[in-house]
Parts: sequence; C-alpha cells; structure tokens
Amino acid sequence: MGDVMMLLGSNLILLIGMMLILWAISIPLKDVSFIDSFWAFGFVLVVGLSFLLTPDSAPGRRLLLLGLTAIWGLRLGGYLFWRWRKEGPDKRYAAMFKHVKPEQKHWHSFKFVFMLQAVLLWIVSLPVQLGQVSATPAALGPLAFAGAALAVIGIFFESVGDWQMAKFKAGPESAGKVMDRGLWRYTRHPNYFGDACVWWGLFLIAAETGIGWAAIIGPILMTVLLVKWSGAALLERGLKRSRPDYDAYIARTSGFIPMPPKSGDPS
Repeated sequence: MGDVMMLLGSNLILLIGMMLILWAISIPLKDVSFIDSFWAFGFVLVVGLSFLLTPDSAPGRRLLLLGLTAIWGLRLGGYLFWRWRKEGPDKRYAAMFKHVKPEQKHWHSFKFVFMLQAVLLWIVSLPVQLGQVSATPAALGPLAFAGAALAVIGIFFESVGDWQMAKFKAGPESAGKVMDRGLWRYTRHPNYFGDACVWWGLFLIAAETGIGWAAIIGPILMTVLLVKWSGAALLERGLKRSRPDYDAYIARTSGFIPMPPKSGDPS
C-alpha cells in the first residue's frame, strides 16, 4: 500500500507543478485556452511517471497502458494545440470570466481552471496509475485484450471525428451549417464517444488486476465530464443558438453512442 500511495502522491505533485507553470504562462498571454491541449498531454506525463516508478511490475500491462495512453494523449494534445493556435481563445473560457472582476481573473483561473483540472486529471488517470502497480495476474488476459480493442476503437472515433470536423470547418460553405456527415451522421459527438471508449478500455486493462478495480471512478468521471459538464452539454447549448438546423440534427442523430440516424436524415 505504501508503494501505491507514493505513486499516487508523486503523480498528484507532478500535475500540480505542471498546472502552476501553465498558470504562470497564462498570465502574460491573457488566455487560458491552451489548457485543453495540456489536459491531454498531462495524461502522457502521468502514465510515463507511473511507468518509471513501477519497474518491478508486469512489463506487458505497463507497456500496453503506456503505449495506448501516449498515442491517445499526444494525438489529442497536438490537435487541440493546433486548433488553439488557429482559432484563438476558446469562447467557453471567455464566458467563464465574463462576470469576474479584472483584478480577480488570475486567481479565478488558478482555482477553477488549472488546479481544478489537475485534480480531475489525477482522478481520471487512475486506471493508468493503478494498472501499473504490481498485481496478480501479471500476464495479460481476455479482459486486457478487450480493453485494448475498446481503446483502439475509441482512438479511431476521436481521431477520425476530429479530422472530419476540421475538414468541414475549413470549407467556407460550412459557415452557420451543421456537420452531419461521416461519423457525425451516427453520433453528434464521435470525438467524445471515442474519448469515453479510450478510458473505459484503459480501465478494463487495469481491472484485470485486483487493485485496478479501484480505478473505476476514472472512466465514470470522464464520461460525466464529456456528457454532462464541459463536453457535449456545454457545446450543444451554444450550437442551438448559433445553428438554426441543430434542433433537427438532434432529432435524428444519437447524442452519444453511434446509432443509425432516425427518419428525416437528409442523406
């Protein structure tokens, strides 16, 4: 248990330190939007440190968790950083600070953007932390392979969904229109669905060991964040106001899990 607490504590200190540096960078930039990309990069740091701190654990499980998390986090972090550089400040963060006094904005962002995300990231990443602790069985089994397959499906949905949306936005004819082609025809949020699949998959890999089951709060929290809080729910409130056809899109398209579109689909 002492090794587990050291692992969890070390990762929490790492994330708090990272967020302190990013908060300091945000002050002269007068923008916190870049935090979204470092949210993804933070998971890569956590899985990497966990890998270094558990040298005596089963190498197969550790390498699987490291590889899948690194592929997911580096791809997503790079994409979000590119999007921030291309599109500028995120309107969601601008709305968050709309009623905050100028002299309180830095303290507000410290508490409710950077430190909050440090804690959330630490909790969500529990599968890739506890999944690397020495436990029985050491060898990968059916649950781990099922989890790896689910994570790969998730990476596919998120990567392809982001690519399709970026391509759609790049066309001048897309202004004011709803993206309802490709994966977006079957779910309004293929990227968020993919994100959830990745973290449920990583949890299954970790859960094959006894201690890994304690990490179930990670994918549960990630799913809640994606569906009810900062993901789909927040995004759709804005899209309903800015896209006249979005209500019709909602009526025919699954909100999260990919499903065949209901009657009325234009294609």
